[in-house]
Amino acid sequence: MFIPRNSHLKTVEGLLLDYPIVAVLGARQVGKTTLARKLADNWHGQVYMFDLESTEDLMLIQNDPLLTLSELNGLIVLDEIQRLPEVFPTLRVLADRAEHPAKFLILGSASPILLRQSSESLAGRIAYHELTGFSVSEISIEHLDKLWLRGGFPQSFTAKSDAKSIQWRRNFIRSFVERDAFQFGMDFNRILLERLWQMLVHYHGQIVNESEIARALGITRPTVQRYLNLLEGAFLIRRLKPWSSNIKKRQVKAPKVYIRDSGLVNCLIDATSRDDLLLHPKIGASWEGFLLESLIQILELEERHCYFWATHSGAEIDFVVYKGGVLRGFEIKRTSSPKTTPSMQNALDDLNLKEIDVIHAGSRTYPLKKGIRAVAANRILEDIQLF
Repeated sequence: MFIPRNSHLKTVEGLLLDYPIVAVLGARQVGKTTLARKLADNWHGQVYMFDLESTEDLMLIQNDPLLTLSELNGLIVLDEIQRLPEVFPTLRVLADRAEHPAKFLILGSASPILLRQSSESLAGRIAYHELTGFSVSEISIEHLDKLWLRGGFPQSFTAKSDAKSIQWRRNFIRSFVERDAFQFGMDFNRILLERLWQMLVHYHGQIVNESEIARALGITRPTVQRYLNLLEGAFLIRRLKPWSSNIKKRQVKAPKVYIRDSGLVNCLIDATSRDDLLLHPKIGASWEGFLLESLIQILELEERHCYFWATHSGAEIDFVVYKGGVLRGFEIKRTSSPKTTPSMQNALDDLNLKEIDVIHAGSRTYPLKKGIRAVAANRILEDIQLF
């Protein structure tokens, strides 16, 4: 099954018109190279592709990047750029040439925070685009449960069976722990990183207690933070920041943590089929994380737009979005008959929310009370409005 990624392709093509350098970033195996090849097929002019995981290509660029790249015209693609971050100063020199004979498309499995040199060297010259796994808007809605179970990684979602899909996800986690993590130039303990994965699936959708994790693993809290920074920078987890409002109630100030791909969550809890998942005690957390990521993609949100809200007295809202001066709330419930709660009313009153949408597993969208409505998960494309 081939699923075109036309919206991402159109966005990147538009960015290349306006910037000399465009970075397409995302987790390993999310489809960055496939997207670049499709873009290359559509490109009017010469295309040069360098795979920095290839020893030959890596050495060619590494030995004298300015000499190698300065003579090329057209589109130059550098894949897995995190393997050679020292090339960024050269890209700055080439991007500043008056005639702009070349455009650069760089692909990476690390965020701009981990690719620190790109942020420092290429400011004003580079545009970033994050390529996520398949989203609800890219698949037929009748495959919503399949996307939830298998996650959005293309090879996992399109696998011939659930068994082959979960085998791919297990191999992905093993490969990251044993090989990929070390590409970021940091020293990591493989066994600790593997144990941290297992701990995070139990924290999935909850306030992350770094001190508790440190005690359980027998390491320091700064070491835990370093490992979390790695996983976040590799687009594998999301730390959702708390929203703080000027009210008298004591509000939670620690972040929540989510494993971003629902397929990886389900793999880590050993839910190999839909029936396994429906009977698992972590079903609610898996569902919440899946729909949170779906909302982020549907609403075209950046990290700076995304929060949750909670007070020490128990009031909470799963997802708070601040964009364009508007504050909206979302609750995610694995039920077919959602009801309003005191927490929802507290959030409406205390945060002055425009509205709260309760995303649920039923089939209908309908109002619950003033300012609160129930939205069916299988209708979020039609019923969740953009800002």
